[in-house]
Amino acid sequence: MELHNAQDNDFVRVVEIYNMSIPSRLSTADTTLATVESKGEWLESHSERRSLYVVKLQNKIVGWASFQSFYGRPAYSATVELSIYIDPAHQNRGVGSAVLGECIEKASNLGITSILGFVFAHNISSMKLLKKHGFVQWGYLPEVAEMDGKLYSLTIQGLKV
Repeated sequence: MELHNAQDNDFVRVVEIYNMSIPSRLSTADTTLATVESKGEWLESHSERRSLYVVKLQNKIVGWASFQSFYGRPAYSATVELSIYIDPAHQNRGVGSAVLGECIEKASNLGITSILGFVFAHNISSMKLLKKHGFVQWGYLPEVAEMDGKLYSLTIQGLKV
């Protein structure tokens, strides 16, 4: 597995993998498919300290990970939200765990001291993955998301790096 900074020509695949997660209602609160154009500002917002990485297996992009600034205030500059999305065909094979491990390693070199994961409470697989890497629950927001007429709770998982 290789983790590289995303290039402009990777954005189509990044959005494609993101869109694969929407129907399950497990990992994003988006309810309609995204386009590169609709995610353009987000894609362009990444920088050296707030990277967007692509995950490659045998030279094919099978996932991505990103660090995103938390709350946009200077006092939170050492805190990031981490997102990881893996193509469903490559899930449950250790790819997500390897990516998470590498992201944790990269964080300290980027001046990051706290990593947050915003995870739906019903996303058991992601909760187990974060716990395996030392994350603990730092917050719980009951029934804050509504999708398809159902309410979902959000947890905030945190790790000090």
